[in-house]
Amino acid sequence: MSVRTRLTAVIAVLTAAAMTGAGLLVYALESARIERQVTAQISQEIAEFRALRIDPNTGEEFDDVGRVLNVFLTRNVPDDDEMLVGYVRGEIPERTANRYGQEVLDEPAYQQALTDLADAGGTRVIESPTFGETWVTVVPVTNAQGDGALAIVSFLRDEHAELDRTMQTYALVALLSLGLITTIAAFQSGRLLAPLRILESTAREITATDLSRRIPERGNDDITALTRTINGMLERLDAGFAAQRQFLDDAGHELKTPLTVLRGHLELLEHEDPDELVRTRDLLLDEVDRMSRLVGDLMLLAKSRRPDFLVLGEVELATLTQSVLAKARALGERDWSLDAAARGRAVLDEQRITQALLQLADNAVKHTDDGSVVAIGSSLDGDEVRLWVRDTGDGIPTEDRACVVERFGRSHVRAGDDGFGLGLSIVSAIAEAHGGTVRITDAEPHGAHVEVVLPARTLAP
Repeated sequence: MSVRTRLTAVIAVLTAAAMTGAGLLVYALESARIERQVTAQISQEIAEFRALRIDPNTGEEFDDVGRVLNVFLTRNVPDDDEMLVGYVRGEIPERTANRYGQEVLDEPAYQQALTDLADAGGTRVIESPTFGETWVTVVPVTNAQGDGALAIVSFLRDEHAELDRTMQTYALVALLSLGLITTIAAFQSGRLLAPLRILESTAREITATDLSRRIPERGNDDITALTRTINGMLERLDAGFAAQRQFLDDAGHELKTPLTVLRGHLELLEHEDPDELVRTRDLLLDEVDRMSRLVGDLMLLAKSRRPDFLVLGEVELATLTQSVLAKARALGERDWSLDAAARGRAVLDEQRITQALLQLADNAVKHTDDGSVVAIGSSLDGDEVRLWVRDTGDGIPTEDRACVVERFGRSHVRAGDDGFGLGLSIVSAIAEAHGGTVRITDAEPHGAHVEVVLPARTLAP
């Protein structure tokens, strides 16, 4: 069964149960109301009968049972579903008119009820195929002239028939309502689940080689939130597969040349010449080192998108800046200086930021001469943490600043620079992993000013 069918069935069952329960409750309440009404009516008749003490003709108290019953029955007008019968020593001196008449008095169940209640009085409920449910109430009467009884006969057939007609009308309305609610539920559930069907068809079209499809987002409910989450997942998967493909393409492209060099030298190697063996070995080892560095850089770029790439912690910015400057002094004979050291703490990965700044310092060394100024600094400006490396070297032309942060993107380089063009792309990957970016500007009076700008997730200094 589909989800739509199950939802419709559940709604239909719950609605039917609710309507059935409501109908049963109404029936029970109305039945209790009818019984209370009949009980009140009987109590009223008994109270009026017992209040009749004075004979209106003589002005004295009644001393004749027959006279009491006759006056009460003559003066009393019963309801449509009620009959009053007077008995004196078992005989019927008087009774009120009723549509059933003598037929009630001849009913065996009625006569048995009179016999059972003659002495103590009370009420008995009898059932008859002719006049239905009937309450027989007997009120014994005794005085100096003899004894007798007042029988109050209450017919509930019409009340129950009216209740049954009401319940039949309710059942018909409930069935029509159930059909209408089920139809609306089927339509609405189909409408609500339509995004899931679109999601299912779109997911079927997505393959490992094509993750570009996205699921349309409509509305602002839970299904839309699910759609948005799945689209985000597809974005991450697409980015992951793209990174893997780029890694393979980059690795294959960049490793092809050193592997060709290795193969060529090995094919031309003269085993009998010791000097050539030494030169070839040194050259091959140098190529292997280059390949190792290349693979390490590519692995670092591939890992930069992983959630465990960063190990965040609270770092004192001034201490970090001075530590990087001390480590950078070993990169070359330059005029190393400290531009500024921020006061405060920031939440970042100290090792990765140190790696990025040392990479910038190494680039500065490659593009400057001995004795040139290379400065390192940091600042905490409102919602930004800035860490930079400034040099007085050749600088980076404006038109090349966008490409140098891409993989294997290079600007004009000096002779002897055997880099792969991955340095600034590694710095950019570390900055992006922190939610930041890399900015390249001109230094004063000349040179490059490269800074890493991070969001200031800081604590009070």
